Amino acid sequence: MMSPLLHLLLFGSVMAAAWLLTIYLWPRLLLYVFKRAILNKGGGDGPIPINTLYTEPQMLFADPLHPPASASYLFTTGVNHDTLSTVGWLDLSKGPQVLHVPDMNNRYYSVQFVNPSNNTNFAYVGKRTTGTQAGDFFITGSGWKEQAPGGMKQILSPNNSVLILCRVLVYDDSDLSTAYDLSKKIQLKPFIS
Repeated sequence: MMSPLLHLLLFGSVMAAAWLLTIYLWPRLLLYVFKRAILNKGGGDGPIPINTLYTEPQMLFADPLHPPASASYLFTTGVNHDTLSTVGWLDLSKGPQVLHVPDMNNRYYSVQFVNPSNNTNFAYVGKRTTGTQAGDFFITGSGWKEQAPGGMKQILSPNNSVLILCRVLVYDDSDLSTAYDLSKKIQLKPFIS
């Protein structure tokens, strides 16, 4: 028979190990689910290819509580009704990508870069960090050693896999089409030297 003290120590050790595993593995598990949602299901129109950005449809943003049957839960979970969402997954192993943002005319927007290996943000482009003027940003993986070409600002990823989350402010219902057009102008293209 196990003594109460030994039982308590064993239980405490198991709980500590479970807590550490949850803290360590939970972010990776969530990002794995998010990556599968992006790459396999997409926004309801089919998978979103690697190195491509996808903006949620206007009709889904306008009525997120009643999505069509084909809609993905990717954009309806949490129901955000003040910013349009655009998502993408980058694979920088074949080379850098260039992110283009249009002139946002002082509108709030953000492009968040997430390291999926540890669920940390490593860079932002947007009103608060880079301003609202049009610009191009050179996104490179950890193995890239050259400088950004043509005056582009370089965003160095800690690894070759990157989750991108973009948000563009929608002032009100009458502004939805303008915000949507701006969201669609946030684009990625491969860097060709």
